[in-house]
Amino acid sequence: MSDALKQKIQNAFQEPGCATNAAKPEAERKKGCAKQLTPGAAAGGCAFDGAMIALQPITDVAHVVHAPLACWGNGWDNRGSASSGSELYRKGFTTDLTELDIVMGNGEKKLYRAIREVIAQEDPAAVFVYATCVTALIGDDIGAVCKAAAERFGRPVIPVNVPGYVGSKNLGNKLGAEAMLDHVVGTMEPAEPGLTDINIIGDFNLSGELWQIKPLLDRLGIRILGSLSGDARYAQVAMMHRARVTMLVCSHAFIAIARKLQDRYGIPYFEGSFYGISDTSAALRTMCAMLVDRGAPPDLLDRCEALIADEEARTRAALAPLRPKVQGRRVLLYTGGHKTWSVVSALQELGVEVVGTSMRKATDGDRDRVVEIMGDDTHMFENMAPKEMYRMLREARADVLMSGGRSQFVALKARVPWIDVNQEKHEPYAGYAGMVELVRAIDREMNNPMWAELRAPAPWEGLAPDTPAAPVLLSAVPGSKADFEDC
Repeated sequence: MSDALKQKIQNAFQEPGCATNAAKPEAERKKGCAKQLTPGAAAGGCAFDGAMIALQPITDVAHVVHAPLACWGNGWDNRGSASSGSELYRKGFTTDLTELDIVMGNGEKKLYRAIREVIAQEDPAAVFVYATCVTALIGDDIGAVCKAAAERFGRPVIPVNVPGYVGSKNLGNKLGAEAMLDHVVGTMEPAEPGLTDINIIGDFNLSGELWQIKPLLDRLGIRILGSLSGDARYAQVAMMHRARVTMLVCSHAFIAIARKLQDRYGIPYFEGSFYGISDTSAALRTMCAMLVDRGAPPDLLDRCEALIADEEARTRAALAPLRPKVQGRRVLLYTGGHKTWSVVSALQELGVEVVGTSMRKATDGDRDRVVEIMGDDTHMFENMAPKEMYRMLREARADVLMSGGRSQFVALKARVPWIDVNQEKHEPYAGYAGMVELVRAIDREMNNPMWAELRAPAPWEGLAPDTPAAPVLLSAVPGSKADFEDC
């Protein structure tokens, strides 16, 4: 591992904007944010995986993985991050290094040829080149190759030097964002910078959730100038330094880039959520107030309040017939990051009781928000074993499980409805419209009559061991008697 990469890792561990890191003793701070995985373990992801997750939703970029085939050979799509334009980001490009390439030292040459080929065939706005464990261990200098290719082909070629072995997926998120600060941010200028330009960092436009927010911003005259990284374009990342305010959606992974944009370019940031009526309104109010403080027209505040009043009234009217169907029901929330509190807040607005929320990948700020919303920390848990989750669901302490896909089978085994709220979900739940969709999803799952049928005793349960089975009458079988007489 190079000295430069080691220094970047230490800087990420000692991020002053992260309350979790700042609260640790110096010795503990250097160990990082997450327990390191056992070498070879597949669960939890690696740093390379984290960097790809952070950057691949930039839609008009060719993402080239410099590695043997197994690292990215089957790459297509990415966690449901939707695009309103280019579909290039969905494609997986790899140099497909073989044992012979590694032994003969052909890695850098093969990478250069791959960059040339992808530019010729795909005409991307830029090429991102990702280092992996193998290519980092054999010493391929992807930075030098990227520089030579950029000069030769007249296209930005950005090295993302985050091999998997350096740490966890979360660390990879941070180092991927650092690569944007080092090589992309500040390299382009907007044609017409405005007083209501903003950055949105940490929203991945899962199932098109950002599109439920953008019309609200359009009505206020607010432009998303910079984005990292849902439905983003390379130019948006390059022009982030000219925004007036930054909204940070996922602080655990991207707080460093928000803080450095503030330190280097004087762009203030705030952390907010677009889940739930109250949180969406609060985010819009904070955004507009900060923009006015930085020179936007003062009437922006009045227009913001008018929009909020209109949208809240419309949303509550749409929720009125649905609320009685979900009110008082119990939900177990097993997710992570900012959703540990933002989804809780949204559910409580509906009168839904949250019996527990996990604190995986949560910061101290996330924990404080959960305590503020729920009143205490008795409903928070760090991790829940499948056995404990099954017991809670079977004892009817929860009517529905809201989690990611890996937990769905626990719910099905317990014969309890399950709703996907993680990155693999297929329905958008952000903003005012998303709140209505979330309630519809809860109603659709919890009140489906199939659950009563599934939980009812089977016809043969409760019969004495020697009770003969009831004969099947031919007349009860669909079809005419003649159909069977011919058999």
